[in-house]
Amino acid sequence: MELRTLRSFLAVAREGNVTRAARQLHITQPALSRQLADLEREMGCALLIREARGVTLTEQGMLLRKRAEEIVSLANRTERELRAPAAEVEGDVWVGGGESRAMALVARVATGIAAEHPGVRLRVHSGNGADVLERVERGLLDFGVVFGGEPDARHEWLRLPHEDRWGILLRRDHQLAERDAITLDDLRGERLIVSGETGELAEGTPTMFRRLVSESFDVAATYTLLYNASLLVETGMGVAVCFDGIVATGEGTPFAFVPLADAPTTQAYLVWKRFQPLSRACDLFLRGMRESCGEDS
Repeated sequence: MELRTLRSFLAVAREGNVTRAARQLHITQPALSRQLADLEREMGCALLIREARGVTLTEQGMLLRKRAEEIVSLANRTERELRAPAAEVEGDVWVGGGESRAMALVARVATGIAAEHPGVRLRVHSGNGADVLERVERGLLDFGVVFGGEPDARHEWLRLPHEDRWGILLRRDHQLAERDAITLDDLRGERLIVSGETGELAEGTPTMFRRLVSESFDVAATYTLLYNASLLVETGMGVAVCFDGIVATGEGTPFAFVPLADAPTTQAYLVWKRFQPLSRACDLFLRGMRESCGEDS
């Protein structure tokens, strides 16, 4: 399975048409058709459904498309890093994380690096903890910002100087908006909008939030990005369980944030894959993060 063939397959998947993909790749249509037929023989299954107006992917074709995108992305990144002039530091630094003010430190460090090395680019992926860790493991992310207990032995990690506070995002006209703090019992009878991780009882979810779905709380919706959840809050669907400081609250906004009484704060960590060689750009970023956290680089 050659990179050239995978790139050709991806072009066909994007265009949905072999002739258009061949023009994009600057090869003949018969040559591209032979590549695809050879790939299907190599995989031992049909990847494309050929119709008069174009092609669609089979179930196996959709799986290959996902894997091929990952393989080609890694190959492109490696090629760019190897071709970078020795005297310059340039390249992409891929960082994944959930919505948290902890990402402000990532932003400050990356901004400082870009001022001195314009060829270094920060690539941010937003996702929950499980998604971020999986992408770090597969080499699709260089670093992840995760929350909770200390990461496991598969990862190197750096403790960030930030802890997130849990609470409830609600409309300012809600009866609970003027409270100094809210308990879980105060939320009985309220329709809740919770993180998808919390809703699925993800590993590491604090006991307090496991109660939200294991007891008789009314979970109306789950979310990945709090901005989308805030729209549900604004329309009156319910109140959102979330970190503080992500959505603007108070005067001039429709929202208020009330802390959850006795809720644990959540520690933030920067993680990267153990024994993973780092590019010069990633090494520069890591040294900047260590210095910002008061650690020797």
